[in-house]
Parts: sequence; structure tokens; C-alpha cells
Amino acid sequence: MSRLPNNELRAKQHAYAPVFAALGDPTRLSLVTKLCAGPPRSISQLTEDTTLTRQAVTKHLRVLENAGVVYCKRAGRESLYAFNSAPIDDIKTFLDLVSRQWDSALERLQKFVED
Repeated sequence: MSRLPNNELRAKQHAYAPVFAALGDPTRLSLVTKLCAGPPRSISQLTEDTTLTRQAVTKHLRVLENAGVVYCKRAGRESLYAFNSAPIDDIKTFLDLVSRQWDSALERLQKFVED
């Protein structure tokens, strides 16, 4: 089983913290869900069917962009935002590894207790 050294584990936790923080907000998670479900969207499109102002959506998108979860591209005079799955994929891989480490530790504990 692959196991990360403690310093590498801490480095990954530190690197992924902004992504977890960005996704921990219900409004930002809702924006990510909208962007996952279709093509890149403008701020106007992302504010449709919400009570949020364009300024509020812009602030939330900036946090998501700083975490690498979304990116902005220009289309003429309009800024379009799109979902970037790479940070989520990296976190999933990391969480799978941590989960396997915990499973292994629990198996060793169970074996120790039963013997």
C-alpha cells in the first residue's frame, strides 16, 4: 500500500485547504454545481434565478478562481466562467489514499485486539 510521509501529507493538506474552504460555502458550491452542468457561463447567467447580486457572485467566483476550481475566459467583452475539475480530482485521489491508510490502520488495530 502506498503511504505518504507525514511532511508530504501535511503539504498536501495545506495545498488543498483553499479548495475545501471554497467549496464549504453553500453559495459557492451552488455556483460550481451550475458550472459543472453545462458550458461556461457569464456572471449574468449565473445570477439568473437567484437573489444574489452580480457583485456577490463576482466575489464568490473570485474565491473559486483563487482555489483553482473555476477559471475565467474572455469572449469578446464578456467574461465566461468554467469549471476546472483538476483540483477536485487531486483531492479525490488524496482522500482515497488517506482512506486506504485509515482502513489499514483499523485492520492492524483489529488484528492486535483479536490476537
